[in-house]
Amino acid sequence: MLHEQQTLTNTELLQWYDAVRQRTVALTHGLSAEDMMLQSMSDASPTKWHLAHTSWFFETFVLKPYAANYRVYNASFEYLFNSYYDSIGERHPRPVRGLLSRPSLEQVLAYRRYIDDAMQTFIDTQPTGASITSVITTGLHHEMQHQELILTDIKHALAQNRAAFKADCRSVSSAAPEAQASHTTPMFSSFPEGTYWIGAEPNGFSYDCERSRHRVFCNAFALSNCPVSNAQWLEFMAAGGYQDPTWWLSDGWSYQQQHQWQAPLYWQKIDNEWFELRFDGYHRVNLSAPVCHISYFEADAFARWANCRLPTEFELEVAAAQNPLQGNFAESNHWHPQPKTPHTGLQQIYGDVWEWTSSSYAPYPDFNPEQGALGEYNGKFMVNQYVLRGGSCATAQAQMRPSYRNFFYPHQRWQFSGLRLAH
Repeated sequence: MLHEQQTLTNTELLQWYDAVRQRTVALTHGLSAEDMMLQSMSDASPTKWHLAHTSWFFETFVLKPYAANYRVYNASFEYLFNSYYDSIGERHPRPVRGLLSRPSLEQVLAYRRYIDDAMQTFIDTQPTGASITSVITTGLHHEMQHQELILTDIKHALAQNRAAFKADCRSVSSAAPEAQASHTTPMFSSFPEGTYWIGAEPNGFSYDCERSRHRVFCNAFALSNCPVSNAQWLEFMAAGGYQDPTWWLSDGWSYQQQHQWQAPLYWQKIDNEWFELRFDGYHRVNLSAPVCHISYFEADAFARWANCRLPTEFELEVAAAQNPLQGNFAESNHWHPQPKTPHTGLQQIYGDVWEWTSSSYAPYPDFNPEQGALGEYNGKFMVNQYVLRGGSCATAQAQMRPSYRNFFYPHQRWQFSGLRLAH
């Protein structure tokens, strides 16, 4: 949560709360009630469930313990919309959240309004000291994470019905990938060896997994100026990258064989051309844009094929800390990686695509999880996952900072995940 007390007045805190909560609902505009019930796999959740769970968070961690005379909206919601907080009690199984036709979408939205009204009264009328402000701030960052999950999860759900999307044959130049090959050689920026500070700064918001701030020695390293592009990925595919076990980790090759990966998720070949699915339909693959929706296994195989490696999370944090925090984030409403610019030097270190690293998700020295149920937020997942850095086109910019650590299992690729080469 917070290192130090946020210097927010109650009015400012309420304005921020309202903005985040309204943004969540705004993301659902254009979706039907049927869309918002879809759960396409056990890793994803229905949009309706996200709307309810983010409200459950404020009810569970703010209103019930701190608000005087608060009346629980519906006692069954504690079971239905608890995500993974085992210390709170039993919960509905995650893989079958899509079977929750009841409560209805209208009831879930009514629940959100009830929580918002209660939170407004609470912030307006009751003292919100540092500890309570800290929990509310965590809840808002938690909700921003679920805004990103709403986008990634509904994209995966809608993608199961390819007939619902029309291919836009007018989009992006149809120049053959081979014609672009001479332009895909990556350029690198070098960083000297040295001891660098890693982890969250001692003020402002951070999650416990970003702490404590500590020093790490890095050998001299170089990072490619841009994330790996679709043009580079097409070269990997043309060279038989998905057919040659030479480049793959053993578990990755087994997973590739089992699931018959031949291209990134959401790519489809139409009339011998590669298209990728965006929220507004299928478009020709943009050769200059970062490749996305790839797993750690694919990213690692590509890096080996390119005679490079994946960077460590420390290397990416060192680079990010030296660059302004700007990029293609969720607020742009593109919700798809954008092409690189003609500028030289390090680009797209923030936004566009989460970048896989070679670092296992593990605790930092002197890791101290939050007390109580909130201590389950990050620490319990520190096994068998890899760290991603930098945010994506679906990440809220307010979430980002150089120390922010995301983490997923190596086979997962429904997130906006790509890679940057290192050597």
